[in-house]
Amino acid sequence: MKYQLVCKKCGKVIGDFAAWFGQDQLCECGSNHAEANYTTDYHRLNELCKPGLEVDNFYHYSPFLPVDEDDEFVSLSEGAVPIEEWDFLEKYAKDHYGIDCKVMVCRNDLNGGTGTFKDIAASLAATLFKKHNIEAYCLASTGNAAISYATYLAKVGVKFTIFAPFDMYKETQEAIHATGQRLVVSEGGYGQAKAEAADFHATYRVMISAGNIDPIRVEAKKTLVFECLRELGRIPDVYMQAVAGGTSPIAFEKGMREIASTFPQHRMPRMLLVQQDTCDPMVQAWEWAIQNGFPQGWNKHFPTVVPKTKISILTAGTPGMYPILGPIVKNSGGCYLRVLEEGLEKYGRMVKDERGIYMGPASIVCIAGFFKALEENKLKNNDLILLNTGEGAERALWFKKAIDDYK
Repeated sequence: MKYQLVCKKCGKVIGDFAAWFGQDQLCECGSNHAEANYTTDYHRLNELCKPGLEVDNFYHYSPFLPVDEDDEFVSLSEGAVPIEEWDFLEKYAKDHYGIDCKVMVCRNDLNGGTGTFKDIAASLAATLFKKHNIEAYCLASTGNAAISYATYLAKVGVKFTIFAPFDMYKETQEAIHATGQRLVVSEGGYGQAKAEAADFHATYRVMISAGNIDPIRVEAKKTLVFECLRELGRIPDVYMQAVAGGTSPIAFEKGMREIASTFPQHRMPRMLLVQQDTCDPMVQAWEWAIQNGFPQGWNKHFPTVVPKTKISILTAGTPGMYPILGPIVKNSGGCYLRVLEEGLEKYGRMVKDERGIYMGPASIVCIAGFFKALEENKLKNNDLILLNTGEGAERALWFKKAIDDYK
């Protein structure tokens, strides 16, 4: 067998995704945290990651995905997006802090599906659901995942129900409705939307997303590691991203573990993860851990906050992934960073003036994190820095206007 799903809690071998779906995405021990292990020879990456190789989508890496080569891939040209050098950020680091570095930006807003880094996960989900005859699915989402899954699942005829918090952007709601899928807007926040999705799953036995540790999401998003090898020729020294839950950095770490024994020269980058001050439970938890010397069980100590942010896709007030993500950050030599939501439009305007593009507010939280990392002396000479930005500004017109109005 090419791969097997293995329970992360008890170590039981579950089998393939057909077995996983057949037992309601749960191990016999009750855990929903499973990981795919492969028998594929990772030396094949030498061929798949040749510099200059033209790639249409992330299924280029199908030998290391839970699919067969004769499967009908559901793709809209996602997952093989440009990783661009942004020299104006390099110049700022040199001029203001004396740091020589390379700054590369993963342009997920150019994904062919819906212009967000959620597209690769939705694509793999659609491919697997079609293969295994899944007819209905549900999840709770603050926005980007909802649009991605609605778009891709509509292509394969899967009935999809989205549970969203009350503050989901109007533009996002309209985009979901345009796919013909069902949207349920909660009267409460993201936590209540998740509870309503869980009730729907239990009542109607509709398959539900396993959240940020969903092996479908992780397997798709780990391919950024392979893309770094193809586009950059190496793994970056620093990985930066704005986070609510944190699937992408979890997936990146999984990809690094996969290649570790075959390519020991590649090291895990320092993870610098960013939250805005209006919804920053992971940052607060990290600060507590530092103040208390990372005591035993430190990664299970985190607050629940009431989000006071306009950035609806970054509104995870209860950081359920922190017990997993916190140790990844610590072991990488990285940290969490807090940026101010007030004034983000300044960085959005800088990107617009320098690159001629509008980035969405979550992407700009990541960009602001770069400046915060410089301020806190978290970047070094000769660092290769990857900024994994999430989305464009098309579904956050209020932020696009704020960028245009900034003087």
